[in-house]
Amino acid sequence: MKRTTDISDKLHPKVQYLEPIYCKYGLKINFSGVISTIRCFEDNSLVREAVSSDGKGKVLVIDAGGSIRCAMLGDQLAKLAIENGWEGVIVYGMIRDSDIIEAMHIGIRALGTHPLKSIKNGIGEKDVEVSFSGVSFVPGNYLYADMDGVIAVERKI
Repeated sequence: MKRTTDISDKLHPKVQYLEPIYCKYGLKINFSGVISTIRCFEDNSLVREAVSSDGKGKVLVIDAGGSIRCAMLGDQLAKLAIENGWEGVIVYGMIRDSDIIEAMHIGIRALGTHPLKSIKNGIGEKDVEVSFSGVSFVPGNYLYADMDGVIAVERKI
């Protein structure tokens, strides 16, 4: 995988940089892939649906509206993501079961942790452009994550 710093040097100012406020979870620090998105607020029904589908070569970006009142992903959904080949997950919100996720081979960035699970009413949108923390995530564009940060670009490097 290309390093975020090298991509930044090569493509700036066409690179979008995720604000460095996200915590790292899981054993996989470096990951990259085609962006797939979900917009949902305190309802992770579409998250379960997404991680249950083929994620090979993809990164799931979850716009949970920055909610800090419940978790959008836990160990069970992380396990499904791994089983279905997802490269990583970015959560503009919370996760739970972080101690278990820390031992799993997946890369997750989230605002933090919360023990409460979300509701499940099937509310949300998928494969739509979402914007948060300084980045517009467009389905089909590319995301790269490593120790130095998370970036989004229009094409694969």
